[in-house]
Amino acid sequence: MTLHLPGADGTLRAYEPRTEPRAALAPAGAFTSRTVFSAAHVVADPFADVSPDSPAAVDWDATLAFRRHLWSHGLGVAEAMDTAQRGMGLDWAGAAELIRRSAAEAKAAGGRIACGVGTDQLTAGTLAEVRAAYEEQLAVVEESGAQAVLMASRALAATARGPEDYLDVYGHLLRQTTEPVILHWLGPMFDPALEGYWGSADLDAATDTFLDVIAAHPDKVDGIKVSLLDARREVDLRRRLPKGVRCYTGDDFHYPELIAGDEQGFSHALLGIFDPLGPLAAEAVRVLDTGDTDGFRALLDPTVELSRHLFQAPTRFYKTGVVLLAWLAGHQSHFTMVGGLQSARSLPHFARAYELADTLGLFPDPKLAEDRMRTLLHLYGVTP
Repeated sequence: MTLHLPGADGTLRAYEPRTEPRAALAPAGAFTSRTVFSAAHVVADPFADVSPDSPAAVDWDATLAFRRHLWSHGLGVAEAMDTAQRGMGLDWAGAAELIRRSAAEAKAAGGRIACGVGTDQLTAGTLAEVRAAYEEQLAVVEESGAQAVLMASRALAATARGPEDYLDVYGHLLRQTTEPVILHWLGPMFDPALEGYWGSADLDAATDTFLDVIAAHPDKVDGIKVSLLDARREVDLRRRLPKGVRCYTGDDFHYPELIAGDEQGFSHALLGIFDPLGPLAAEAVRVLDTGDTDGFRALLDPTVELSRHLFQAPTRFYKTGVVLLAWLAGHQSHFTMVGGLQSARSLPHFARAYELADTLGLFPDPKLAEDRMRTLLHLYGVTP
């Protein structure tokens, strides 16, 4: 049945939803050519009596069920990171609970998990306080048995006087980690408070400092996650990494080409877009495992338009589109987010996200997705 979807110009256009999901390969074993994490969203409790300033109320059953969905397709889960609304509705207390619950679930399911370590107990502080905040969170992640991802810190960005402070803080942390970690460089398009990270707004100078941190402790760094939406810079950076240190792309604009790689190397993946793309992304990586790069690109290249739509500026609100698609796909019963972030994008944005995802065949039950989209349109005042 025809849906009438609003465009950016305010007019309605007719769209005929697909009636069948795309045919997909059944999940089959672990990947062999790439290490792939999906950064996963959290599911809010829609019945909790909260306000935008309240601590997050999480539906733990639905949140953990979504992680089991990702693991079932062979994907690793990157937990308590940006996609989980870290610093945008999910505070440290909520993140700590999420880490403990998800790490326990990973053990039970046999899934791979890496968890974000930050300083969001602080809004600002001395370098000693920043180090202590990082240490507190690192202890929670390591005690849970998960791999640690050292995330960029708003408090460190506000406090550091220059590159030497980053070298001091990260060196202090890397000397005490029990297992190799992933270092995370999140650009200001994802979080404006991280402008000038690594001690300089000049990305060349910042890159040099980042590499200095890694070079001082290469045995403590499993890899780096780069989220700068700059494919050329990521390629240049991964070519300068010490042997054995991986590059996990966080570039939601150029991921197919970066994962496919070139004659000098490739990127692994830790991506927010692999939350809605999970099964399709897993299928593409399994094709790549056979050495079929063209087949991999044929599956994943068509998804880039959807990813660029979800991650359009202001990029930090991409989580809203991710949760919309999880609701339409039937992974949760409602379109509600912690902090009320479901209001962060417009109805035309939702309509285009639905259309692109439906065209790709991302919805396991297209009729359910159509009915839910129709309900959303009616809620906003769109009538047949």
